[in-house]
Amino acid sequence: MICLLKGCFKFQVFFNSEKDFGKFNYFCLILCFKIINLKGKNLKVSVILSTYNSESWLEKVLWGYEQQTNRDFEVVIADDGSKKPTIDLIDKLKTKLSYSIQHIWHKDDGFQKSKILNKSILAAKADYLVMSDGDCIPRKDFIETHLNFRKKGYFLSGGYFMLPLEISESITKEDIISQNCFQVNWLKNRGLKTSFKNKKLQTNLFIQGFLNNLTPTNASWNGHNASGWKEDILAVNGFDERMQYGGQDRELGERLFNYGIKSKQIRYSAICLHLDHPRGYKTQESIDKNLAIRKETRSKNIIKTPFGIEKL
Repeated sequence: MICLLKGCFKFQVFFNSEKDFGKFNYFCLILCFKIINLKGKNLKVSVILSTYNSESWLEKVLWGYEQQTNRDFEVVIADDGSKKPTIDLIDKLKTKLSYSIQHIWHKDDGFQKSKILNKSILAAKADYLVMSDGDCIPRKDFIETHLNFRKKGYFLSGGYFMLPLEISESITKEDIISQNCFQVNWLKNRGLKTSFKNKKLQTNLFIQGFLNNLTPTNASWNGHNASGWKEDILAVNGFDERMQYGGQDRELGERLFNYGIKSKQIRYSAICLHLDHPRGYKTQESIDKNLAIRKETRSKNIIKTPFGIEKL
């Protein structure tokens, strides 16, 4: 847009009057804003990432989105009150990454992830939302997979591959660009133990589908890896803002079920690496409170929380 405006001013010499030149500049401005709006409307996906004072993890994750095979997306960072280092990182990466970033921030008031996610849902430009966390590095086919499996009347339930802290810290930007960090042998050379869970990094599409159908894990809405239609999430009024750590994502999914939305399992298809970190915000009190809210949601078949995006 800036380049186009500069170009308009360079053409001033060809106009007979300042009035004509002013009309031309006005036309350029309208054209620029239309281009911006069209760019937003053409986006297939808005990726909403939650974060809080974890800039080293967030940087790895944002480089993961730079490697995506499908480029029709924006990233909306749902920032629950991070301090200056995170803000500076985002400002720096905005100039280096090829995709658009929206940074949605509010003042730190304890664990208020549900509130900042609701603000980010409203800010998202695309009709389809992928939700993950600022500590989950996506494999290069992450967005493409969510798009390929999306279907009206459904939300998608992905999983994660948890890494120990030492391996999490060892992953570099170069490892993400090369995608080496998604290779089982590469991870084993850095201390990863042999486990059936390593099958999550399987790239064979047939085996992925087989494991998706075989797994006993419920296809729930998972905050680290899930996607759905924005209109469905708005219909249930987003996240319940009473809920802090522990199950607020599952409760959203339960209200989507009550609304009539079904779920599809893609835990072995849509892959992200979950970087380890301490969870000082985890308390038994918040978990017990959230369990009670979820029980009420299921027993009363609640669809639209009165404590969500719109306060009812």
